[in-house]
Amino acid sequence: MPAHADWHLAMYNFGLHVAAYDSPAVEGFRLREAANFEAAARAQGFVGRSGYAGEPGPDCWGTQVFPRFMDGSGFKTAPSSLSLWTDIESLMAFSYSGVHADALKHARHWNVRQVWPPLVLWWVDAGLVPKWKDGVERLERLHDHGPGAAAFTFKQPYRPNGEPAEIDRSRVKQIAAFNTAGQRELMAHVLTLKV
Repeated sequence: MPAHADWHLAMYNFGLHVAAYDSPAVEGFRLREAANFEAAARAQGFVGRSGYAGEPGPDCWGTQVFPRFMDGSGFKTAPSSLSLWTDIESLMAFSYSGVHADALKHARHWNVRQVWPPLVLWWVDAGLVPKWKDGVERLERLHDHGPGAAAFTFKQPYRPNGEPAEIDRSRVKQIAAFNTAGQRELMAHVLTLKV
């Protein structure tokens, strides 16, 4: 599915750690966080991401809020991200290869098992920036109603016009190979980190 000049793909993800962010139990996550953000910034098709209020980095896209799945957890914040991509193949290539794939491989050590979708995708006009609340609303919608044009997943993607889409797997592989070349030293660093 090629990039659409008038549209960007928004992605929101949310999880819960097994312990507090600054605890030894999630140190492996903390140690990889900067490398993951840098790998995304270097990835083909990356448009931008929200930062976090009060932290150095990109501007925060609205007030950060969290889905109802955090209720009763005891946490006041949780690992989540909000980003924009040119197309689904670019996001998929970043997500499932290289530095980010290494983090996914170890996520079971840092995060609780989810009973909600780990992420949600939706299309936005190319000039618009989604807010955190948009991601939360879309994730809850996906959980409650299943995938559709307004809130979908890699397994059941949609085009900006609302029609079901097919992911171009060969293009995903090409983009992943391109990204790998640009993140060699990041990957070498990540492989030295504790899990």
